[in-house]
Amino acid sequence: MKLNLLLSVICTGLLFCSSYSVLSQKNIHQKWDSLLQEYVSTTGKVDYQNWEKDLQGIASYIEILQENTPTEKWSKDAQLAYWINTYNAVTVQLILDNYPIKSIQELDSPWDTKLFYTSGIGYTLNEIEHGILRKMDEPRIHFAINCASKSCPKLQKSAFLSSKLDEQLEKSTYEFLNDSSMNIINKQSIQLSKIFDWFGEDFGDKTQKIEFVSRYTKVDIDQQAKLTYIPYDWSLNQ
Repeated sequence: MKLNLLLSVICTGLLFCSSYSVLSQKNIHQKWDSLLQEYVSTTGKVDYQNWEKDLQGIASYIEILQENTPTEKWSKDAQLAYWINTYNAVTVQLILDNYPIKSIQELDSPWDTKLFYTSGIGYTLNEIEHGILRKMDEPRIHFAINCASKSCPKLQKSAFLSSKLDEQLEKSTYEFLNDSSMNIINKQSIQLSKIFDWFGEDFGDKTQKIEFVSRYTKVDIDQQAKLTYIPYDWSLNQ
């Protein structure tokens, strides 16, 4: 009888801990979600001018990130959501700290400066993107992270969450590929964002790129279609 009671208590405790873990990961990004709702438009334009008046808000979110570093016990989706949100928040904070500017390229080594510290380790934006996110074998991350520029995939109006990450990545990829200011897709020719050029190895050869793009568009692209890349606009996404 006592053994059954003990097992019941242990099982209840494990269920509670499991629920708490999932809830905690969701709560980590609640602050970021509210900031995005307030300062980002449905088209991805960022209101840096007003956001600059609320620097404490984004600082407090980044502090939450620093205090909740992912561990190997986190699911892949939880880790992806964490690092996508981190990349986007750190980029926004970088712009706010230097606002007003016309382009992130005005800054000195914005992608190679240590901007985020957690568990005693400093990370640059390049280290987050190339050293963590790209190594997780999920090419759709390129349409979720935002470099504060007009040619970037838009900054989404809500935080990425492990519980609905696949749906969110599908949405961001679909929106980007069907935006004619970012990609021009016809049966016999496709003009793609430079993202497909810079990170070509993540999307494969020409045939694989066409197959990837075809998943998100209604155009029946010819396998022999001419492929070119659209120049990148680094103007601030405001």
